[in-house]
Amino acid sequence: MKLQTSSRSLRSFFLFTGFVLLTAALAVAQPPPAAETPQPEQKPVEKPATVTGGAAVDTKTFKVGPEDVLKVGVWGDNNFSGLYTIHTDGAITLPLVGDLQVGGQTPVEIEPLITKALSKYIVKPLVTVTVQAVFSRRYYIDGEAARAGEFSLQGPTTVLDALSRAGGFRDFANLKKIYILRGDKRIPFNYKEVIHGKNLSQNILLEPGDHIVVP
Repeated sequence: MKLQTSSRSLRSFFLFTGFVLLTAALAVAQPPPAAETPQPEQKPVEKPATVTGGAAVDTKTFKVGPEDVLKVGVWGDNNFSGLYTIHTDGAITLPLVGDLQVGGQTPVEIEPLITKALSKYIVKPLVTVTVQAVFSRRYYIDGEAARAGEFSLQGPTTVLDALSRAGGFRDFANLKKIYILRGDKRIPFNYKEVIHGKNLSQNILLEPGDHIVVP
């Protein structure tokens, strides 16, 4: 009886020992969990609010006005170089200098003004001024155009260019009786003729303040 009990105890011991060894072996065989790679912090991309391109104007004859954007370049100095919007009073505000009246003058005339103002802070500054965007000159489209209203005259624009920008016409527009109001003048424009290559002389360049009327 004692021998049978001893055999059972020994068998239980070996089974338990085998189970422990098997568990330990499986634990060693499993690879350690992969460490998580820290992800870099995602920062929002800031887009600078700048006016791209340049307005197609003659820097020797175009006189700037309120809301026009000037690009001022000062050679070798980034503190004063940049884009400047002309205020409603015709001035731009330069760092350190303050307000400088430029309205009604051409970019070529503005260059020596800025040069003189910056001479207090820079030795012999080299200044260039160009027109980056034109918002002071406008024309208007009235009547049966698809999109009537006020438009910026940023460069040489014909009547046909302006009408295309307006997106065409409404259903009952009289395309043969369009006209341009320029002061006290009434200049006729036959859209049907122009798009067929006839009487192209009537496709004139617009001037600030012109009203294109589509009856």
